[in-house]
Amino acid sequence: MDTVNLIIIVAAAILIAVAIVVTWLVMRTRQVKACNALENELIATKAALENEKKLHQLQQESFDRQLELVKSQLSAQTEKLLQQREEALQKKAEETFRNIAGPLGKDLKAMQESFEASKRTQAEGNATLKTAVEQAVKHLQDQTSSIGSKADNLAQALKGQNKMTGIWGETILYNMLVAEGMEEGRDFDREETLRDQSGAIVLNEDSGKRMRPDYILHYPDKTEVIVDAKTSMEALSDWYATEDPALKEDAARRNLQAVRAQIRSLSGKRYQDYVRDGYKTLDYVIMFIPNYGCPQLAKTLAPNIFQEAYQQGVLLTTEETLMPFLRMIRIAWTNYDQARNQEKIIKAAQTMVDRVADFAKAHAAMGDKLHAALEEYEKVSAKISDSGNSILTSARQLIKLGVPKNPKKPLPDSEE
Repeated sequence: MDTVNLIIIVAAAILIAVAIVVTWLVMRTRQVKACNALENELIATKAALENEKKLHQLQQESFDRQLELVKSQLSAQTEKLLQQREEALQKKAEETFRNIAGPLGKDLKAMQESFEASKRTQAEGNATLKTAVEQAVKHLQDQTSSIGSKADNLAQALKGQNKMTGIWGETILYNMLVAEGMEEGRDFDREETLRDQSGAIVLNEDSGKRMRPDYILHYPDKTEVIVDAKTSMEALSDWYATEDPALKEDAARRNLQAVRAQIRSLSGKRYQDYVRDGYKTLDYVIMFIPNYGCPQLAKTLAPNIFQEAYQQGVLLTTEETLMPFLRMIRIAWTNYDQARNQEKIIKAAQTMVDRVADFAKAHAAMGDKLHAALEEYEKVSAKISDSGNSILTSARQLIKLGVPKNPKKPLPDSEE
């Protein structure tokens, strides 16, 4: 019984051991299979991770290429835009400068020519004035030294020839005008027929003849000066021809009567009352006596003969007294010409100032356009800067979301 029990116990133990071994083998087999499965899964996971890593790397490289492409395109577009703006502004600036500098150069040349003309006119005027004064002084000295013999010879030659003496007086006056540099048709007119305000020809009330003074002198301000040459030689020649006191006194008296008659005749014509429309005249006419001896001889008997004439609207003159009067007219024309040149200079200067103002305005406009181009450049630059919704900001956000970086092509450091 004990043996049987023992056998049973041993058999049971063996069965239990076998069961345990079988169970362990089964569990071991399962564990091995599970380990193999886990190992295979791990290998697959590693492979998947490696593939994902490679994919991420490819995506990063593609992203980097796209980023570089965008950068290069934006840079090229920005550079092209700036170059186009610069070329356009340069072209506009050159065109503006040509438009301003061209007329400005012409204006400067015109102003320089006006200055040169003014200088030449002034120099010529000074030289002419100096020459005229020297000639007048010399002429006065020569005439004073030889007046006696000249008067005697001239009186003998012209005695009794009234028409010839009249022509002689007009010729002397004409030569004086020309010698002063006066121009016929501008500075004076010769034997011009007078007309009234309506343009009708004026006739002498006594003779019915046309009113034609020997000369009409013109001032630049449209003032007209009437000059008539009067010559009476017969009484003067008689005075020179005799040594008898009584005959000399008679000749002097007749000479005075002739001078007064000429004064009354010229005064009665009232040349100064007939003025063209838009013009004015002096209150007197000039009576030119080419022979110095005639008025001087009259003055010995009538010391106030010049005042008498002036009270009748007649100014008695000789070569010596008329010459400064003509010189005054010539100076007036010289000053008038200089004033016109000054007006041209001022006008040219004003034009130059206007051109400079236009240039300054164009320069300011050019600056505005440059500022506008710079603002456009700043806007384009902002799109690739590290702020707002720029490309760099978007790239950094992608990296934060897991896109791997490329160590060889790092993004610019953040400005923050």
